Amino acid sequence: MIKALFPKLRIVARDNVIRVLGDEEEMAKFEECTERIRKHVEKYNTLGEEDIIDIVNGRRTKADAVKDVLVYSTSGKPIKGRSENQQKLIDAFEKNDMIFAVGPAGTGKTYLSIALAVKALKDKTAKKIILSRPAVEAGEKLGFLPGDMKEKIDPYLQPLYDALEDMIPVVKLQDMMDKNIIQIAPLAFMRGRTLNDAIVILDEAQNTTPAQIRMFLTRMGWNSKMIITGDMTQIDLPGNQLSGLREALGILSGIQGIAMINLDGKDIVRHKLVTRIVKAYETYDKTKLKEK
Repeated sequence: MIKALFPKLRIVARDNVIRVLGDEEEMAKFEECTERIRKHVEKYNTLGEEDIIDIVNGRRTKADAVKDVLVYSTSGKPIKGRSENQQKLIDAFEKNDMIFAVGPAGTGKTYLSIALAVKALKDKTAKKIILSRPAVEAGEKLGFLPGDMKEKIDPYLQPLYDALEDMIPVVKLQDMMDKNIIQIAPLAFMRGRTLNDAIVILDEAQNTTPAQIRMFLTRMGWNSKMIITGDMTQIDLPGNQLSGLREALGILSGIQGIAMINLDGKDIVRHKLVTRIVKAYETYDKTKLKEK
């Protein structure tokens, strides 16, 4: 198709090399268009025939016309705030260095936080992304896990991998992880570190102890931002253990530079049944409280 759009040039493509012969002015235009096509793929993770025609003809593509997009998924789907509270989270990230995003399952807390981090990496406002979770089992005992340290902790961190793989092509993601541009680690590995020039996300923070979340929050370094996500209805700590997130929300409320965003049922972006399930459990919890 590109050959057809540049009939005056002789274009030969072999492996990852394109050789071009012909008029110098036409070759310069071809080079400029090829670079724009490359940048389009890098930004939007997709390329269609219409995109190529628009780029060659100097027009904006359809993807360029979409507003308020954070990043594009590997399938080319725009990722942006889809509710009022999700937009509040995005706005809070721009204005604050530490953000607490609290809400029920399916409200996009983790996914949107990772999208904000990936955008910061692409915009070069951060040099790395650090993602963490407390390694707490959700109700069942996983028992002995075979393998090295990475294989033992990976089951706890899989939701973070899933979100990253949706936004960054697998080969590129692996390269970024090999170079420590993107780091995924359990909370226990954070002690003693100072996290500079990074977007740091703590997921499932409701399962931290007060000592753990205090340790995590004080890892913050220069030119860094932290996002702490959690769901107060899904605490998997032993019954007598206070949630570090619950305590931190009370202690840090009103501090300048810290934003607290509460998401609710209206922000759920998963299957419509998730909204109904969350509402049913909220009603059940309220009934139990009244009975007590």
